[in-house]
Amino acid sequence: MTQNSSPGPVTNLWTEAVRRNPEHARGYAERWRRIEASGKDIYGEARLIDAMAPRAARILDAGCGTGRLGGHLSRAGHQVVGVDLDPHLIDVARENHPDARWEVGNLAELDLRDADGRPEQFDLQLCAGNVLTFLAGGERRPALASLAAHLAPEGRLVVGFGLDRGYDVDDFEADAAAGGLRLEQRFATWDLRPAADDFLVGILARA
Repeated sequence: MTQNSSPGPVTNLWTEAVRRNPEHARGYAERWRRIEASGKDIYGEARLIDAMAPRAARILDAGCGTGRLGGHLSRAGHQVVGVDLDPHLIDVARENHPDARWEVGNLAELDLRDADGRPEQFDLQLCAGNVLTFLAGGERRPALASLAAHLAPEGRLVVGFGLDRGYDVDDFEADAAAGGLRLEQRFATWDLRPAADDFLVGILARA
């Protein structure tokens, strides 16, 4: 481990899963279709972001998957950009939610530019679905630094992941600080229950 890397997987866990099973992404997309068809609520994270956002906010869905959350936020009137490592999931997002913008990319290399060549700025960023725990240890700090570079001065990043997935709060806070972010509030659930040891919902701002 180098000074600039975090404890964590040697390789990106999503990339490794797709390498082992080329149908992994398709199975993941189908799983969410089944969950939605069953009538279960799949938009809780997006409702929190919508409540935090000004109207027509610029929102980044970091690790967007099939676009279930970014699509919901787009329908609520926000300007949504979603980024995910997996091309198949981005294809599904583009098909299901054509009003938002979807890009293939690794969060550790995130570099979205506006017409003047400056990093695009977002009022809110959402990183749900345990995305940060899938990153290789060496990707964590670059990803958080890239998110910080795309956060508006008064913007906020909201992350959520299980604390039983090999990424503890102390390491996460250290990585966030190294990337220029400060953990301002911590909860245990997306409906903002008090902090606990099994899950982190964190709200971060520029340091």
